[in-house]
Amino acid sequence: MLVLSRKESEKIMLGDSIVLTIVRVSGDRVRLGIQAPSDMLILRKELDPMKTSEPENSNEGNDSDQKKAA
Repeated sequence: MLVLSRKESEKIMLGDSIVLTIVRVSGDRVRLGIQAPSDMLILRKELDPMKTSEPENSNEGNDSDQKKAA
């Protein structure tokens, strides 16, 4: 696993078509913006019906549960 430190407004590129932006850091919470192709499904891990690992912390706030990248 690659672990990076980023500040607000900094970006991380994943391949050629995905950009993660650190929108806000507040206490122990980080808000991410994701730019990806519209046909790519973006899904929080705890909502993945195919997950096989142990439960993760599901304190996710008011973000929508499932959406495609815009």
